[in-house]
Amino acid sequence: MRRGALLMVTLLALLTAPAAPSAATGQDEADVAGASGGTDGTGRGRPPADNVILLIGDGMGDAEITAARNHSVGAGGRLAMDALDTSGRRTTFSVDERGRPVYVTDSAAGATAWATGRRTVNGRVSKTPGTDRPLPTLLEKARRQGLATGSVTTASVADATPAALTAHVTDRSCKGPADMAACPADTRAAGGPGSVVEQTVATRPDVLLGGGHDHFAQTVTDGPHRGRTVLQQARAAGYQVVRDRAELAATRPGRPVLGLFAPDQLPVEWTGAPAAPGGTPPQRCKPENPARPSGTPTLAESTRAALHLLTARGDRTGKTTGKGFFLQIEGASIDDRAHDADPCGQIGETLAFDRAVAVALAHAERHPRTLVIVTADHGHATQILPDDARPAGLSTTLLTEEGGRMQLGYATAGPGEMQEHTGGPVPVAARGPLAHRVLGLRENTELFGTIVAALGLR
Repeated sequence: MRRGALLMVTLLALLTAPAAPSAATGQDEADVAGASGGTDGTGRGRPPADNVILLIGDGMGDAEITAARNHSVGAGGRLAMDALDTSGRRTTFSVDERGRPVYVTDSAAGATAWATGRRTVNGRVSKTPGTDRPLPTLLEKARRQGLATGSVTTASVADATPAALTAHVTDRSCKGPADMAACPADTRAAGGPGSVVEQTVATRPDVLLGGGHDHFAQTVTDGPHRGRTVLQQARAAGYQVVRDRAELAATRPGRPVLGLFAPDQLPVEWTGAPAAPGGTPPQRCKPENPARPSGTPTLAESTRAALHLLTARGDRTGKTTGKGFFLQIEGASIDDRAHDADPCGQIGETLAFDRAVAVALAHAERHPRTLVIVTADHGHATQILPDDARPAGLSTTLLTEEGGRMQLGYATAGPGEMQEHTGGPVPVAARGPLAHRVLGLRENTELFGTIVAALGLR
């Protein structure tokens, strides 16, 4: 065959051959086909996972994890989160209104990335960066598909990270009806959906646990609930409202649960001297906080309660639906204490978060079709320094459980100022169906696609 004829035959073969899927699309299809079994009752293939538990350590970068590990179990020890051996890295940058990278994110834009699969501007909650339009969230998608949904946090349930699942506001400060100055277009008077807490009650997750009672105590000023407090709106929507550990333990499936355990964020579990210019005398952190009410549930206790309620979630007759769930759990005050250069508060909250990870992993052992993902929204200012270093910023020396001395430094702001987030990638680890999709360096927005694929969300 002459060269011209051979070229023509080859070209015709290429043009008529079936199109191969892209690497990403082909992998997604293989993920679902390989992990599914049977159908979901509608003729569609059963999704790889029944449940997804997403655990977010706010501000929990490598240094924050390492400081907690060194202090509690020693440099050679392992935390519960270290047991997830399928691990990778996530980028953390946000964008400006023109879509250009902003190299250090805040928690609102960071949470929006995995909640919606889109990056946005710092301070914005689940809305587009340029046009300020709402973006559908994982929790909204899961709820529309009949899955149980929940959000647990040590912050106010109206804070940026939980809000990214249940609300859409121009600025994260617009938590309650009296806080809407930065969100004029979102007010009910302007035809918008209202504040974060108003939207959250309307979104109606099955379990919502954290702080924020003061935001729910605000009075609605427009719309069908005008004149009521948001808490009254929640009760009218059928929520069981609980205020402490005992009331949480007494809840039963069948009606949604709203746990409000503090006026705003929950008091931290550990205390100690903050970092200071020139350092502090060597100290042991105190695993206690006199300012924390005795009835305040730990993050692990709230996680265990949420998992019980979501697993047993049924209709009003008490019949279990068995459709699975999506649950987000946030250790919020790792970030808060790092902002204040409070290493003991920060380490205590990291360890409290790690105990919640242990609860999630134990649940997954009993329910193998559960995907557990542990990650952070951004890193923070903590540095682990040589014992003989003399850092220019704030520092302290901690005496560790194994008898060592660990110097921690904070140098992104001066004395009396708030320490800053950092822009490096953060760790991500997973166990369960599609866990391999966290391997390597991935974009923070890719968690959205992984969870959508795991649960078969549309």
